[in-house]
Amino acid sequence: MTKGTNIRKSLTGFIFTRFILWVVGYTLLLLGGYLFARAFVGSFIWYSENPLYQLLSMINRNIKLFISGVWGIGVAIIFFYYWFKTLGYLDQVVKAAEEIYKPGEELINLPAELKEVENQMNQTKLHVRRGEMVAREAEQRKNDLVVYLAHDLKTPLTSVIGYLSLLEDEKEISKELQEKYLSIALSKSERLEELINEFFDITRFNLTNLTLELSRINITRMLEQIIFEAGPSLKEKELSCELKADGDIYMRCDTGKMQRVFDNLLRNAINYSFEEDTIVVALKKEGNNIHFIFINHGNTIPEEKLNRIFEQFYRLDSARQTRTGGAGLGLAIAKEIVELHKGKITAASKDELITFEIMIPADL
Repeated sequence: MTKGTNIRKSLTGFIFTRFILWVVGYTLLLLGGYLFARAFVGSFIWYSENPLYQLLSMINRNIKLFISGVWGIGVAIIFFYYWFKTLGYLDQVVKAAEEIYKPGEELINLPAELKEVENQMNQTKLHVRRGEMVAREAEQRKNDLVVYLAHDLKTPLTSVIGYLSLLEDEKEISKELQEKYLSIALSKSERLEELINEFFDITRFNLTNLTLELSRINITRMLEQIIFEAGPSLKEKELSCELKADGDIYMRCDTGKMQRVFDNLLRNAINYSFEEDTIVVALKKEGNNIHFIFINHGNTIPEEKLNRIFEQFYRLDSARQTRTGGAGLGLAIAKEIVELHKGKITAASKDELITFEIMIPADL
């Protein structure tokens, strides 16, 4: 149910309740007045030639019609009173609704009778303000990262050009030095490719709605392949990766997208793991779900950063280190893919232990 529907129901309910109470109160007052007048008139001795007696006699003979007419007139007056009052309320609510999307933190004020409506409109306004703030922060982070990435593109490109120029200019350079320069140029070129891919990630993440192409796969074998392909990165930090699985486990998923989720989580574990340590990847079947766990030892992530770790363009290393730097999209995309599979991903960090867990249905 939308906020607008809630406000409309609250306002309608308030006015209708007041109208009914007034009608009931007026009916009781009219009935009480009739009984009182009847008793009061009966306490006198009347003569037939008395004009007032003749008038009262006529009223008494048509008492049902008379009371119905008086009651109808009274109800009509109450109805029109609340009709115009409703128009006044609506005018105030419409003006207040215009304030919801105006900038500023000033709260909406309505008459005491519309206190519930006022509270709901202020909640809506605060929700809109928070949404705008989150959107502005995300846009600012994206803009900053585009500037950072554009700047970072220049660094490896300059290195590549520099070392290739040395190879071209220095004709008598030793083979050992040639290999060294080529190795550095290759490393910088790979970094350049990563940065360019991150630009594409930013574009895809903002302009494309992800859809699933489902197939049944051996998820244990997929993780084995991902860990194998991460061998060079693991070796660079003298890390090992242990896969714990209860045999072959199958699931129905989008192969390419789930591969990206696991690749992002493993790469994240490598980047933020202490050197000469072991990363643990575990999976097991729990009822109709599959439980994935990625564990590595690293610096404890503060609670405030942990709460934002799945936000778009959010990065733990604000210093933009080359080794761990990225566009801040990996975990945000992983979360979206997992949720598209009707699953849930969580992160925890305590006592230099970082844990990511995924619970996802085996069959969609």
